[in-house]
Amino acid sequence: MREYLLVVLVALVTTYLAVPAMRAVAVRTGAYTPVRERDVHAVPIPRLGGVAIFVGYAAATLLAWRLPFLSQVFETAELLGVLAGGAVVCLVGAIDDVKELDPATKMAGQLVAAAVMAFAGVQFFSLPIGVLTVLPEPLLVLMTIFVVVLSINAVNFIDGLDGLAAGTVAIAAGSFFVYSYTISYEYNPPNVFSSATFISAAMLGCCLGFLPHNFFPARLFMGDSGALLLGLLLAATTISTTGAVNPTDVSDNAVAATILPLLVPIAIMLLPLLDVVWAVVRRTARGQSPFHPDAQHLHHRMLQIGHGHRRAVLILWWWALVVAAGSVSFVVLPGEVAAVGMAILLVVAVVVTLWLPRFSAPGHRPKRFDHAGNRLDA
Repeated sequence: MREYLLVVLVALVTTYLAVPAMRAVAVRTGAYTPVRERDVHAVPIPRLGGVAIFVGYAAATLLAWRLPFLSQVFETAELLGVLAGGAVVCLVGAIDDVKELDPATKMAGQLVAAAVMAFAGVQFFSLPIGVLTVLPEPLLVLMTIFVVVLSINAVNFIDGLDGLAAGTVAIAAGSFFVYSYTISYEYNPPNVFSSATFISAAMLGCCLGFLPHNFFPARLFMGDSGALLLGLLLAATTISTTGAVNPTDVSDNAVAATILPLLVPIAIMLLPLLDVVWAVVRRTARGQSPFHPDAQHLHHRMLQIGHGHRRAVLILWWWALVVAAGSVSFVVLPGEVAAVGMAILLVVAVVVTLWLPRFSAPGHRPKRFDHAGNRLDA
């Protein structure tokens, strides 16, 4: 555990210290997020924060490579593949932050990054469905690429309020860390040093180091360089965790052993996944491209019902915590205790979401948008 704490600390400090430098670069290169009708910020904000996150993750990787126990994880090329894949999407995102790329080029970069990771060994080799189920290799590779691209775009879609994406990913990373560490400890012999656990720890540190600069009012946005990178890292830890789990290590209960190894990773990422799936359904139903922007994401809806910027972010963090921590609790706690705890967290989330808008500041009105994403009350 001490080595993981050191990884979190190094990723946190390095990211935190790298942000001012990247802000200066963003200002010099004109990498600003413009104010569009569907946006909630009032002035252009520099981006490229994802490069600072990558620097923090790279520093954590280099540290782990030299640590006595974590260095054993580098016996395979998996973590170097994750670092290389992260460099690819971060570079693509950084170019997009400075000079916007077309969707096809960005998608090509995501596919290349996914292929780099898969080639390095970060891919599904089996699925923990009751027992370890091995599927044809081409199908598993396609599943790997699909999960990477889905995760990247899910994080990109929720990156709409200051601190929302970084905080949500931090909650997911912390939940993945607890889940992966717990499962690894049950191995025979126990071995808590794994790719998934390291990626989760490093990702948690990076997000915590970035958040002080990014929470409302943000001084720097992560931009596509950060959203794409964090999405890829989330996919990497999801794939590594799912592929390494033996259902019997999760629970002695046959039903739980079948459901939890697949349910927990999905639940941890549920908030961004719901947003991206609903966006695709919503846009295609209107005859639009799935990548056509609008103002109907979860964070927009929180503003529309009357929540302020900070409160909307904090409540969405709470929802992410309810689902992620609640699902992991079924692995680390007795079922009855986990169910009661999750029910309490869920009730609190519903109450604050629906009740607090009644107590908004005087003069505050919910923000209204049309279907094209244009502010009606701007």
